[in-house]
Amino acid sequence: MLSVCVLASSSFAAVPAYAIDVHPTVEEVQVALDQGKESAQRQSPPETFYVRFGATDELHLNGFLITKLSGLSVMATHMALRGIQPSETDVTQILEGQTMLVSVSIFGNALNFAIGSYMVFDQGGKTIKPVTVRFDGVASRSAAWPESPRFKAKVVASFNYADFDPNAKTTITVFPANGGESSFTVDFSQIH
Repeated sequence: MLSVCVLASSSFAAVPAYAIDVHPTVEEVQVALDQGKESAQRQSPPETFYVRFGATDELHLNGFLITKLSGLSVMATHMALRGIQPSETDVTQILEGQTMLVSVSIFGNALNFAIGSYMVFDQGGKTIKPVTVRFDGVASRSAAWPESPRFKAKVVASFNYADFDPNAKTTITVFPANGGESSFTVDFSQIH
């Protein structure tokens, strides 16, 4: 088992709230939208608002999650890069979302190694199962190609906000279909 302890990071630092805010204030929503617009003006990519965990290189396990506030900034950046602004409907859709997306990159030596992979949260001994899990059916070549690990794939899960504590230290564990597991410890209370 590979276990990685990390403090989640994001460039989304100006919002004063900490933890995964399931019900952000009007002020927090506006700050998130403004940050997305400013990011587009700097030509920064929307993914700078992803909350990342794990390794920062191309050959080790890593992942990201998207909270409601980071999702607003991502959307605002995408739209501002196209010269448009999010509508009230766009904002409401994100704010009323019931799930948080978590994506983890895993590595293997077979083209289809990620098929059947699974992901869970553990918070103080309580296992939280995702609402949905999807994975790359065909992996892409890793930076190590043709050496091991030869392939890289994503496992993406959506977790219902009502099922987990948005303020808890959380272990995110991915179970590749071919066996083994990889874990990340992320302190949700430190996400901002």
